[in-house]
Amino acid sequence: MGYTVHFLFPTFIMFKPKIFSILPELTPDRIMKDVVAGVMVGIVALPLAIAFAIASGVSPEKGLISAVIGGFLVSFLGGSRVQIGGPTGAFIVILYGIVQQYGINGLMLATIMSGIILMIMGFAQFGSLIKFIPYPVIVGFTSGIAVIIFSGQIKDFLGLTIANVPADFIGKWAAYGRNLSTLDLPSLLIGLLALLIIMFWPKISRKIPGSLIAIIVTTLAVQYFHLHVATIESRFGEIPSMIPSPSLPFFDFATIRQLIMPATTIALLGAIEALLSAVVADGMIGSRHKSNMELIAQGAANIITPLFGGIPVTGAIARTATNVKNGGRTPIAGMIHAVTLLLIMLLFAKWAKLIPMPALAAILIIVAWNMSEIKVFQELLKSPRSDVIVLLTTFGLTVVFDLSLAIEIGMLLSVILFMQRMAQISNVGIITKDLQDSDEEEDPNTIVTRKVPDDVEVFEFNGPFFFGAASKFREAMHVVEKSPKIRIIRMRNVLSIDATGLNMMKELLKECRKADTRLILSGVHAQPLFALQQYGLYDDIGEENIFGNIDDALDHAREILGQPKLGRQPNFVPTVEREK
Repeated sequence: MGYTVHFLFPTFIMFKPKIFSILPELTPDRIMKDVVAGVMVGIVALPLAIAFAIASGVSPEKGLISAVIGGFLVSFLGGSRVQIGGPTGAFIVILYGIVQQYGINGLMLATIMSGIILMIMGFAQFGSLIKFIPYPVIVGFTSGIAVIIFSGQIKDFLGLTIANVPADFIGKWAAYGRNLSTLDLPSLLIGLLALLIIMFWPKISRKIPGSLIAIIVTTLAVQYFHLHVATIESRFGEIPSMIPSPSLPFFDFATIRQLIMPATTIALLGAIEALLSAVVADGMIGSRHKSNMELIAQGAANIITPLFGGIPVTGAIARTATNVKNGGRTPIAGMIHAVTLLLIMLLFAKWAKLIPMPALAAILIIVAWNMSEIKVFQELLKSPRSDVIVLLTTFGLTVVFDLSLAIEIGMLLSVILFMQRMAQISNVGIITKDLQDSDEEEDPNTIVTRKVPDDVEVFEFNGPFFFGAASKFREAMHVVEKSPKIRIIRMRNVLSIDATGLNMMKELLKECRKADTRLILSGVHAQPLFALQQYGLYDDIGEENIFGNIDDALDHAREILGQPKLGRQPNFVPTVEREK
C-alpha cells in the first residue's frame, strides 16, 4: 500500500488543476478583482456563444449551455490561471458538416469522443507534442476556417432568400450569385450598422464590448422601426431559459466508426487552440500553464457538455485576453464568467430571441477577419518554398474540400518536404560535428576560450532550426531569469531555418526590444541569411548586428557597452564550414 501511495503522489502533483495550486493566493481583494473580470468576460462571451452555435448549425441556446458548463469545467479543472473556455470559431466548419450529415445525435457522439481523445492525450502527456505542428499548417487551416466562416454569413448579412444553402464553398458562392436579386435592404442596413459599431466602438470604450452594443442597438432599431428582418425568434423560436437535464446520445457503433476522424479533428483543433491560448496568456501575465492538465480539462468539458445539449468547447484566445486585461489572474474569473452567462440565460433569454440575424452575421464577419491572420499569411509567403507549398495546400484544402483532409495532407506534406530538405543538406556534406560543446578542449572556437563581458549572454544553436526544434529554442531563451543587456545567438551550425524558426526569431526580437536587450547574430550561413532577408528580419535585426564570427560579435558587444575591443582570440581558427 505504501508503494502505491508513493507511486501515485507524483502523478497527483503532475495532474493537479491550477486552482488548487493558487489557493494560498486567494485574498478578498484578489477574489473581487477576479469576480469583476469574470463578469466582464461573461458579457463579452454572450453574443459570441450565440453566434458560434447558429453558425455551427445548431440552436442558439446550445452555445450558451456550452459556454456555461464547458467554460466552468475548463477553468475549474484546467492547467492555466486565466484560460476562458467556450465555443469558438475554429469548430464551426467541422461541426456544421457533422450536423448536416449525422444530426444532433452524431454531434453529441463526436463531441464525447473528442473529449475522450483529449483526456487520453493529457494523461499520456502529449501536451508538449502539440508544439511540433508546423506553423504553416496552423496558419493555413486557421485562415481557411476564417474564409469559410465569412462565406457562411453572406446570406444573413444580405438577407438573401435561399431555401437551402450548399455546404461546399464553391456551391455556396454560386448560390449567392444566383440569388443576389433577393437582397433585402433593411437586413443589409442592420448588418452594416452592427459592423460599423463593432469596428468603431473601441475608440469610445474598451471596457464594454462593441459586439454587445451592436446587438442592443440593432435589436432596438428593428423593434422600434418594425423592420421585417430575420431574428433568432423567427429562425429558431423561443430560447429556453434553463439548462436541460442531462441525457445520453443514442450509441450506434456504425456511426461511431464514421465519426472517428471528425472527432479526432475536433480534439486536435481543441488542443491546438487551447494550448496556443494558454501560451499567449502566459506571456501576458508572466506565468506558466500545465499543458497536460489543460488537455485533461478540455477533455472532461467536452465529455460532460454534450450531455446537457452543448457543443465542443476549447480555450478562447480573445476571451482569455479580455479576462487578463480586466484583471483576472486566477481560475475564479473563468468560473464567474460561466456563472454570469448562466444568470443572463435564466433572466434575459426571452429578450435574446429578438436579436437580428444580420447583427450576428456581422459579429462573425469580424471574428473571421480576426482569425484570418492576413499579415502573418503574407509574411509566410516570403518563407522558404517548401513552407509556402504547405501553407497554400492546407489553406486550399480547408476552403475547398475538408478540414480533416487539410490537416492530414498538410502534416504529411510538411514531413515529406522536411525530409527532402534534410536529405539535400546531408548530400551537400556541410554538416560536420567535429566541434562539440562536450569536447571543449578540442574546439578552438568554443566560447569557453573567449572573454565574455558582463551583461552579455551567448547562446549556440546546433542543427537545422525547424519546427521540431523551435520549442527547445524557446525554452533555452527563457533559462536566464534576468534579461541581459546583449544576447548573442551563435548560428555556426545552423544550416537551415524554416518558417517556424523565422517566426520564433521574430518573437525573440520582440521580447528583446521589450526588455531593452540588443540581439546579435553570429555565424549565419547562406540559407538562414537568405531566409532572414526574405522574411524581413534581416533589416529588423539590423545589418550592423549580424557577424561572420563570434569574436567580431563579442567586440561589437563590447563597443555597445563602452569597453575596449579585444579582436580575435589566440585560439581562433577561421573555417568557412563553421562560421562564414
